[in-house]
Amino acid sequence: MAGKPEPGGSGAGRPGAGESGAGRSGAAASGTGEPAAGKPGAAETAPASSTGERRPGRLRRLGRLARREARRSVLAAVSGLALGFAFPPFGVWPLSLAAVAALALLTHGRTARQGAWTGFAFGLPFFLLLLKWLSVVGWDAVVGLSVIEAAFLALMGAGLALVSRLPVPALWPLWTACLWVTEEWARDRAPFGGFPWGRLAFANTGTPYTPLAALGGAPLVTFAVALTGGALASAVLVLWRLRGAGSLSPRGVLPAAGAVVVCAAVTAAGFAVPIPTAADDSVDIAVVQGNVQQAGMDFLGRPMMILNNHVKATLDLAEDVKAGRIAKPDLVIWPENASDLDPFQYREAYARIDEAVKAIGVPVLVGALVDHPTKQGYVQNQGIVWDPRSGPGASYTKQHPVPFGEYVPFRRQLSKIITRLQRVPRDFYPGDHTGVLKVGPARLGDVICFEVAYDEIVRDTVNAGARAIVVQTNNATYGRSGQPEQQLVMSKLRAIEHGRPVITAATSGISAVVSPDGTIEQRTKEFTQDVLTARIPLRDGTTPADRVGAIPEWVLAMVGVLSCAAAIMIGRRGRMDEKGQ
Repeated sequence: MAGKPEPGGSGAGRPGAGESGAGRSGAAASGTGEPAAGKPGAAETAPASSTGERRPGRLRRLGRLARREARRSVLAAVSGLALGFAFPPFGVWPLSLAAVAALALLTHGRTARQGAWTGFAFGLPFFLLLLKWLSVVGWDAVVGLSVIEAAFLALMGAGLALVSRLPVPALWPLWTACLWVTEEWARDRAPFGGFPWGRLAFANTGTPYTPLAALGGAPLVTFAVALTGGALASAVLVLWRLRGAGSLSPRGVLPAAGAVVVCAAVTAAGFAVPIPTAADDSVDIAVVQGNVQQAGMDFLGRPMMILNNHVKATLDLAEDVKAGRIAKPDLVIWPENASDLDPFQYREAYARIDEAVKAIGVPVLVGALVDHPTKQGYVQNQGIVWDPRSGPGASYTKQHPVPFGEYVPFRRQLSKIITRLQRVPRDFYPGDHTGVLKVGPARLGDVICFEVAYDEIVRDTVNAGARAIVVQTNNATYGRSGQPEQQLVMSKLRAIEHGRPVITAATSGISAVVSPDGTIEQRTKEFTQDVLTARIPLRDGTTPADRVGAIPEWVLAMVGVLSCAAAIMIGRRGRMDEKGQ
């Protein structure tokens, strides 16, 4: 109606403007975004009136909605970009707290539909910035994946709007934090096995919140960050309302002070968590980064080139050992795809690997692509233990191939539409067991590339007996794009979460040695041939996070879902009471 404020209209830029919280009537209470019949504004939604007035067209209604939500949408987009800058390669982690607080304020007191739009306006620019490294494949891939991931934040935005109307406003930060865990829980699993990039925990791998990973893994870190951001939002909302009322009495400020205390307590909690780093044993390792011909989709170059690079670097290492310049390691680690040809199908590849392993005289963990032994047309992404005397032995096959990168879902249908998918000529076949491998004197837990982002894969490997974690990876496609840095910080979090050193071996960088307390002891530059040598601790003890597994995540996610359900039920009950009156 002309001259009357729409829900969220005239105060769109102000947190909670015009909202009264639980029990609110009219459009916001309905959760539909449309004014209820008999309420102010009902004439706008009526199909027709007795005077012959016509309902505005769809385009006109969309235009009106866009104008009404423009300011809030811009603020949401800016907040989403701020969250993107909290992640590597920028790494301004306090922005993650500010972004959570901003989204909570922008969805507070809104309808579910309005909250969903705000969540999407927040999520799309966030993922566009975070995943810009996919532009190597094509900007359509960046946009497509960003839209899919932003849809989860749209659902969370709707949830944040709903729970902001629950009774007991002091619990609003708790519901907010649980919904962030719920959103990440869902993205970790769907579609096609999920894509957990962009979790709040991965922006906080060197912050006061990081030690909490040893208690409840990445979900607990996300919860703590979101709880702090939610408490900040609560404090801002209280102060804003007091300012609007023109009264800043000590009693009125008390809720804001309580929220600040919650922020301080949650932030300080990490300092009280012990990080076990004492070694039960140790082992000397060497990590070989052989390098590739070039960055991008065509990093492979000519056949055998990548393999020869790793053979050469290993032969040089053997010469340094023989000359006494470097102490002989107990084992050597090569990265994912160090052999670009199947050594069991190509005799030359087998011979070159065997030459390098015999020269160094210790077992080498070799990354190679191997034809599936029984399923024709499929390939396996493996880490193979290669002994200088007995040759290839035990192996680990990547359990979670990357959709559209290592296999193509609905290949027959999609490849006709997206011809670029033909560049993935064969599908990778997933492994069916954890990557615990005996490599020389060490029992290592092998995870390959993006698998480090998935909680259950790393946790199962540690619980199966791994005394140190190895991440074999090939980031050459996304070199100098920020993606290697984003993956490396996941290794930092996993080190603290499991109390294990994490060794990242990359074809072109970044290779690194991370200690159990999350410190990066050594790292290589990108697109250089290099060898890291280090003595790493081997540990048998497990952390509380290993023992409780996914229970904290499921509990927090369930609380988030139930809080939304409670908000919906309370809203319906309020509308029924109004009709009864």
